[in-house]
Amino acid sequence: MKVDPFTLVILGATGDLTRRLLFPAVYRLFAKGRLPDLKVVGYAMEDWSTEQFQQHLEKNMQEFVPDFSQESWEKLKAQVQYVSGDLTPEHLKALEPVVQGNALFYLALPPQLFDDAAIGLGSVGLQNEQSGWRRLIIEKPFGWDLQSAQQLREKLHQHWQEPQLFRIDHFLGKETVQNLMVFRFANRFMEPIWNSANIAQVQITAAETLGLEGRYKYYDQAGALRDMLQNHLMQIFALTAIEPVSKWNADNLRQHKVEVLQSVRPIPQDRVKDFAVRGRYGAGEMGGKEVPGYMQEEGVPQTSRTETFAAVKLYIDNWRWEGVPFYLRSGKRMQQGYTELAVQFKEVPTQLFSGVEDLSNWLIFRMKPEERIDLVAYAKTPGLDLETRTVVLSTDISRQQEIDFTAYEQLIMDAAEGDQTHFLRFDEVEEAWRILDPILKAWEQGQPEEYASGSLGPNGQGRLMDHGHYWRSPEDD
Repeated sequence: MKVDPFTLVILGATGDLTRRLLFPAVYRLFAKGRLPDLKVVGYAMEDWSTEQFQQHLEKNMQEFVPDFSQESWEKLKAQVQYVSGDLTPEHLKALEPVVQGNALFYLALPPQLFDDAAIGLGSVGLQNEQSGWRRLIIEKPFGWDLQSAQQLREKLHQHWQEPQLFRIDHFLGKETVQNLMVFRFANRFMEPIWNSANIAQVQITAAETLGLEGRYKYYDQAGALRDMLQNHLMQIFALTAIEPVSKWNADNLRQHKVEVLQSVRPIPQDRVKDFAVRGRYGAGEMGGKEVPGYMQEEGVPQTSRTETFAAVKLYIDNWRWEGVPFYLRSGKRMQQGYTELAVQFKEVPTQLFSGVEDLSNWLIFRMKPEERIDLVAYAKTPGLDLETRTVVLSTDISRQQEIDFTAYEQLIMDAAEGDQTHFLRFDEVEEAWRILDPILKAWEQGQPEEYASGSLGPNGQGRLMDHGHYWRSPEDD
């Protein structure tokens, strides 16, 4: 699809998000000919000239873009300029002369500045669509709890209409997440078995080997539940559980996701321990090196209650999913780094095969470190005896020809085209916070359970599992 020419305005253009992820994605789209008429305006506090900003971008692209081409950069550089200022209307007014026609504003800012930026832009009329469309991209988190999310919505809506708002969750741009939809709805054999009659449990895991990596100012306020579960994993959860859509468009898809979230069984405030577990990494060994615990990380206050591991168990009270537990977990400094959605099907009658304790299949959508779909099945072991062995039917779904293509390219293109399918509507955000709010309130007291860096996480996570269930790991296949 051809995209109309537009100006991309990056607020927070000198920050870490822009240099590591956002601008490399913009550069690749331009270099591949997807956005030939793109104009870029960087906006930040630094008192730089356009030339200084361009030099800053070039240096970082040489580091973060493996296939960086000087020739492509010289062409894009001619369309890049810089404006210095803060988020007050007096300074933001300087963007008016350089932003004409269609414009996409990307808030690559700390979350506490989202409302100031949106209000400031709106106060000087930059949201006005008389000369072309105007859209605003906001990075997560969308608030810190239900109340703050609702307050953020009110402030955003002071000047911006909901169709102009694009709440970005880069997990929704991942190839495997989108393949979940295609695999489920494009294959007729999936629908008859995608329900509680056949599925025993669903696990969604995002395990990281990294620690804070200097992000203590943000992370100690957020923690694993806000940073990963409330947005990324909750979106995968909703997409896994939605009813088939009659027509593939943003409104249909997002409405179906909201219906799932509204059907989640509320977590009683006095029973949070039965549905949620938190942990915090202690000292340990990663990659053969000793690493400090969270409380020994630079900048972390000794009064911190922040969790670096969070796990929850959710039930969906509807016809399709009645009684099926959905387990979601994410943690830092784990033994392995991987992200996956794993669906376990119920066992067949094992008396057919003597000596076999478990004949349940797993369908696994792997997102990290590689992108592929695996089906764990069973076949006969060669020989005279009727014995079974595990076989894994696997398909690689990574982009072999576009290794450096990321979710950000997908989502930037979607926003430029006005396609909100892979962006969050506010009621999705609100319902996700509503589910997790009892946990956040309960965790205002007490401390997380400590687990060693390089381990599988806190021992307490096992108490969430229903009888016969266990947390799987990549080695289980």
